[in-house]
Amino acid sequence: MNYLPAEPKVYDHEGRKTGERERRRIARAIGVGAIATIALLVGVGTWTHASRKAIAEAVLEARKNAVPNVRTIIVKEDTGPRTIELPGNMAAFDSATLFARATGYIAVRNVDIGSKVRKGDELALIAAPDLDQQLDQAKAQFVQLQAAVEQAQANADLGRVTNARTSRLVDQGWASKQQGDHDRLNSASQTAALAVARANVVAQQAVVNRLEQLTGFEKVIAPFDGIITGRFIDVGSLVTADAATGTPLFSIARTDVLRVQVYVPQTAFFGIKDGDHATVVVPELPDRSFEGKVARNARALTSGTRTLLTEVDVDNKDGTLTAGLYGVVRFQIRRPNPVVLIPSRAVIFNKDGLSAAIISNGRVELRKIDLEADNGADVEVRAGLKPGYRVILSPPANVTDGMRVQASMS
Repeated sequence: MNYLPAEPKVYDHEGRKTGERERRRIARAIGVGAIATIALLVGVGTWTHASRKAIAEAVLEARKNAVPNVRTIIVKEDTGPRTIELPGNMAAFDSATLFARATGYIAVRNVDIGSKVRKGDELALIAAPDLDQQLDQAKAQFVQLQAAVEQAQANADLGRVTNARTSRLVDQGWASKQQGDHDRLNSASQTAALAVARANVVAQQAVVNRLEQLTGFEKVIAPFDGIITGRFIDVGSLVTADAATGTPLFSIARTDVLRVQVYVPQTAFFGIKDGDHATVVVPELPDRSFEGKVARNARALTSGTRTLLTEVDVDNKDGTLTAGLYGVVRFQIRRPNPVVLIPSRAVIFNKDGLSAAIISNGRVELRKIDLEADNGADVEVRAGLKPGYRVILSPPANVTDGMRVQASMS
């Protein structure tokens, strides 16, 4: 197969001018199109921005002119007692640590920790032979001194009779005055000796009584009804009766009545009195409550905490409770002045403090309030609100003084 070479294209001068004009025309068309597109986009953006601004202004104007619906309540005055709950610690009504009053060895121990005892029960017996011998010796000396009194009494009687006889003989001249003086003074001496002998008996009786009391302490006796909460000795233990280093024997607590100790804040000081009713609740016994009454208080606030130590007596004859438990004590506190009670959601808190919004003639009035107490779900208002006011519940975030609202009762 034979291939013929292609003929070369030949452009004359007019052809080159025609191509150049075509290219320029196309470039101009493209530029005009780009400018038109940009102009269109700018126009659309400007229109969109203007539309959004108009819508926003319309919304703001609508919000500004809108009248929100709010729920309200009519507040009332509360003159009844206020319930407060305070933590309390339970303590035994009586408690004591028993120390040895006689030196010796523990011969018998009758109780242990947890033992229930009655007043007068013998808890332990101390063997103190030295003390027993001292008592026997003192009693023997007492008998001797009693005999000495009888002897002195006889001598005094003899001296009195002799003096009387000699006095008559001296008056009759049968005895000298010297003999009379001798017998008279001898009688006086015998009378004084009798008084000394009697005093010795009294002193020795006191010694015997003291030793009898000390030997009585060989028996360790329960001072009141209660439970043994501590035992510090066992059979054979050596105990001493020294005042400074005496040996502790037992600790005992009376728990048929418990003292619940509570620290009452200053805000409730004037509303609580001895004899007021109180209820004690223990967290571990949620289905039970224990009734008691305010039995005593310290009559003075502690300077550091401004609280009043108060004790509530609770009957515990069934032994359910014990000393050392934690509980919550409910009091009914008298109000010194009536208060207005409102829900916590009606309180407004901002940079200006606490306030509440009330409605008057369809408009909002913000009233500053002073709280008496915050009970969680509701608050007690001491000042700022009066009975009969309509208070807004959960007021709008943008609430202002003078705002128009539509109110409905909650």
